[in-house]
Amino acid sequence: MSTPVRILGIDPGLRITGFGVIDKVGQKLSYVASGCVKSSDRDSLPDRIKTLLEGIGEVIALHRPQHPMEAAVEKVFVNVNPQSTLLLGQARGAAISALVLAGLPVSEYTALQVKQAVVGHGKAAKEQVGHMVVRLLALPGAPSADAADALACAICHAHGGQGLGNIATRGFRVKNGRLV
Repeated sequence: MSTPVRILGIDPGLRITGFGVIDKVGQKLSYVASGCVKSSDRDSLPDRIKTLLEGIGEVIALHRPQHPMEAAVEKVFVNVNPQSTLLLGQARGAAISALVLAGLPVSEYTALQVKQAVVGHGKAAKEQVGHMVVRLLALPGAPSADAADALACAICHAHGGQGLGNIATRGFRVKNGRLV
């Protein structure tokens, strides 16, 4: 029998950071929890980062099981607005800091890798990702968009960074949203 592994997926954001927790036993995935850590637009940047750091720490403390826990974080994409990219990078840094402080191994995935692993196509729409998360985890309803993205990141990690059907993605390049 395979050793169970708990996976915490993080979709970083300065205002809303999504989290999703799943268990993996062999090839079976099961839903544990999901939600969002929210910070106020009225707070200063240091206060918002503190909120994210503490919020993710609470999620880890609440859902850390007796068996191993791993973390998966979505990588930052470059926005048209450099200021937005910098702020997102700071939120991502706070999330990674919380994970590392808790002693969790952290893996990082691009949005394209996550979409490829969950939907089978790197240019899938956000709605398609949410729909597949519901199907893959047999959820009774749809989580928020940020929580769904975090669950998708956890699913991507559970698949070993591989696409649907365990097709290895390492060594391939992306062309038009597809691995070639």
